[in-house]
Parts: sequence; structure tokens; C-alpha cells
Amino acid sequence: MALALPLLVVAPGNNAPEPLPPGPAPLPSAEPGAAEEPTVSVYLTKTDTVEELPLEQYLVGVLAAEMPAEFQLEALKAQAIAARTYIVQRLASGDRSGVPDGKAMVTDTVSHQAYIAHDELTEEWQRLGKGAELGKLQQAVKETAGLVMTYKGKPITASFFSTSNGYTENSEDYWKNEIPYLRSVESPWDKQISPKYKTTVTMPRSEFVGKLGLADGAIPVSAGGDGNASSFLKVLSYTQGHRIESVRVGGKTFTGREVREKLGLRSSQFSLVMKNGEIEITTYGNGHGVGMSQYGAEGMAREGYEAKEILKHYYTNISFDKTSNLLSSKK
Repeated sequence: MALALPLLVVAPGNNAPEPLPPGPAPLPSAEPGAAEEPTVSVYLTKTDTVEELPLEQYLVGVLAAEMPAEFQLEALKAQAIAARTYIVQRLASGDRSGVPDGKAMVTDTVSHQAYIAHDELTEEWQRLGKGAELGKLQQAVKETAGLVMTYKGKPITASFFSTSNGYTENSEDYWKNEIPYLRSVESPWDKQISPKYKTTVTMPRSEFVGKLGLADGAIPVSAGGDGNASSFLKVLSYTQGHRIESVRVGGKTFTGREVREKLGLRSSQFSLVMKNGEIEITTYGNGHGVGMSQYGAEGMAREGYEAKEILKHYYTNISFDKTSNLLSSKK
């Protein structure tokens, strides 16, 4: 999950088509009649090489890496549109940030979008008997061919993540910029179906203190029999998305995001207790919380929502356009 952002990443559902015949199964051009399908260059981190391939074929590799093929088709279609929107935005702006020496448009990591290389996807998945899963991903891409989310005529920043805590975040509550279509919305499906909704980890007191850069005496050796952490932790404010905005730990103030990143937590909604001299941390949700929840999309798809309806729920007041229109000046 990328942008994961996560992202990020991440499984229930079926609707699998018939298995594909052995061998690579490249997608046809997504927009019949278009003069030329855009090409995407991807930096493959393991091999230090660059793979170039048609945009729609690239999206199959992203979908394979970012969302379980077991998810409902409409959830996969929503993810395909979000992934397409992300890469079209970079193509339209010529953005090569985050790529070593600017060798490609994107990397195959969650710094951009996770991606499984074409040969691995078409050969390894077939060898493993996953032809039906691959066919389902190809179907999701093909049925959304060329479709991109826009706001005021431009491709949006289509951020997504694995699992919400029941709500998504306003963009400015996790990042710095207020983005009008990245607003906090309810996402009740995650709690019902995501195995990543609630996670508890235990950390030695010394590790907790060290990672937060606290003085050794800032956290008591024991919080007493009830395990109450109130003696060293106080939540100061919450975001609209019900995550911790500001918290004081051991006399030092942090944002919820800072605590999440310093401690390597799944979410910035968390609670702490002290047990036997160790810190037990429970988190709710998985990911930064901005944009589309992947398990929320799956939950909506199970209830019969279509891909566009899912996207309009998670991205406020967006519209849809075609890749050919948005990149016409780039051809």
C-alpha cells in the first residue's frame, strides 16, 4: 500500500475468472483508437534496472503488489483507478522525484507504488498456479481502461492505505497541506473485515524511551498493578479522523504521527499500558489514513457498491476523466 503510503500494504472475496493459458498475457491497449498508449518507466530496486511498459500493463503489476487478488472485483477496480490516477499525475507533471538519478518515472516500492515486474507476474504467477488471480487483476484494469480521478480538471493525489480506524484523515492532519478532496469520512467496514484493524505489540521500556528520545527517568519502571499509563502519557488533542493529533509522553510533546513513525506503529491511533516493566501498545487501523482505505473499499464492494461509488466516498467532490484527455499535450 502505498502511497503508501502505504500503504501500505495488505484477504477475502472471490469472482475469479477461468485460468489463463501458460505464458505472458499482456493487456491490449486500454483505449482502442487512441493514437498511442503512454509508456511508464519503472526503476526495479532489486536489479538496479529500468523496465518500460505500456501504462495499462504497468497497472496490473501495481494491482498485484498493492491489493490482494482475492478482493472483490469492484474493490480491485477502485484500486486500479487510484493507481492509474497516481501515475498519470506524475506523467502529466514530469515528476521523477524519489527515483535514483531520475532513471525512471517511479520505483517499484511504496515510496511511489509497489509494483511486481512483468516477467515475474506473468511467469512466476503462472508457475504457482495463480493464472486465475492474474486474470482477475487484468479484468479490473481492462474494465476501468483509461479512467482517472480529477479535481478541477487535474489528476488528484490519489493516496490510499490498508485499514482505517473507522474514519479517514484530513490531509492536513497527517501531512502539511490541506487538500480539498482528501477529507475525513467514515469507514465502518474496516473493523468488520480487516485482520489489521487492531494490533497489540509489546516493547521493552528501554526501547520505548530510546526511540522517543526521552530521559531515562521520564517513564516509570512500573505503572502499578492496573498498568495505567496516565502517569507518563496524556493525549492533548485528536484529529477529525479520531487519531491522536498531539500527545505528551514523559513530559515531552509529540504529534501522533511522530510517535507512530518513531515507534514503527501501524497507526496514529493508539493506547498504552505498562505491564511487567514493558510498554504494551495497541493500535487501531493500519496506515497513514489519508484517502481510500483498501479494506474499506473491499467492505463497500461486498455490500454491492461499484468502483466509482467507492472512490466518490473516499475522495470528496472528485470527477472522472480519461488518460488520453489529460496526457494529450504530452504526446
